[in-house]
Amino acid sequence: MENLLIGIDLGGTTVKLAFITQEGEIVTKWEIPTDKSGDKIIPDIAEAIKAKMNEFQLTTEQFSGVGMGAPGPVNFEEGVFYKATNLGMKEMYPLKAELEANIGLPAVVENDANVAAIGEMWKGAGEGAKNLLCVTLGTGVGGGIIVGGAITRGANGAGGEIGHITSIPEGGALCGCGKTGCIETIASATGIARLAKEAIQAQNEPSLIREQFEKAGVITSKDVFEAANKGDKLAKNIIDHVTYHLGLALSHVANGLNPEKIIVGGGVSKAGEQLLLPLKKQFKRFAFPRVAEAAEITIATLGNDAGVIGAAYLAKTSLFK
Repeated sequence: MENLLIGIDLGGTTVKLAFITQEGEIVTKWEIPTDKSGDKIIPDIAEAIKAKMNEFQLTTEQFSGVGMGAPGPVNFEEGVFYKATNLGMKEMYPLKAELEANIGLPAVVENDANVAAIGEMWKGAGEGAKNLLCVTLGTGVGGGIIVGGAITRGANGAGGEIGHITSIPEGGALCGCGKTGCIETIASATGIARLAKEAIQAQNEPSLIREQFEKAGVITSKDVFEAANKGDKLAKNIIDHVTYHLGLALSHVANGLNPEKIIVGGGVSKAGEQLLLPLKKQFKRFAFPRVAEAAEITIATLGNDAGVIGAAYLAKTSLFK
């Protein structure tokens, strides 16, 4: 095997890694825990990569480059990661330089939601589309905007931050970004759980999610969708609220992009048609008719592999022009 690529998806809990061919096929993939002490993260990644190379009897010379997705704003040209305090890294952390120094291969770094969007464009639900919008509904809400086959990074690396579109202008919940009322506070797994808890506390009517909450002491977005599937009225109301705001937010972005596809990924997307059907209805309601006509809303297909595949694609296309 020659000219292999290394894809890295740096997360707050785990780091996903993969060796990937130039055609986008995964040779092997694995993950390691994220050490949030900052300066140990890149050495840990390098050590894991070298151990896997030894296991597969591969040398550095058989690899052409490394791509990484990182959870926050990234200066793509300089390979600098901003405000990585949740990982214990100093501001303006030189991820690209550290990767190259520790692994010994040319590297490229991009925002994690952007690389997931690129992965879906290359090998996933967006394959064949050049203008697409990708939104990931997980612990937070991430986004990637691709125009003419290229990711939109913006003036300082914060392009595509769909999760921080303001959905509740006044009186919204506090978001991790410091603002209030972001769509992330509504359509993320965390946001859905919060809405469910608030709904349970605000009324006394019988509900499956109330029973779940009283039994377990917690409620999750998965519980909400499962209860709605069984006909629970309160759970259905929560999903209607979520898809109303998400459909509105996506329509605003789509009206400026006119995408061929809107791809929905992340843990919440596992709800499938339960999420898609009301979301499509609300999106069509709010989007410019020609925009709604062109945009196919679909579930992401790569799952947890989107990040490593997108990172490898960036390494392939950006390092060797």
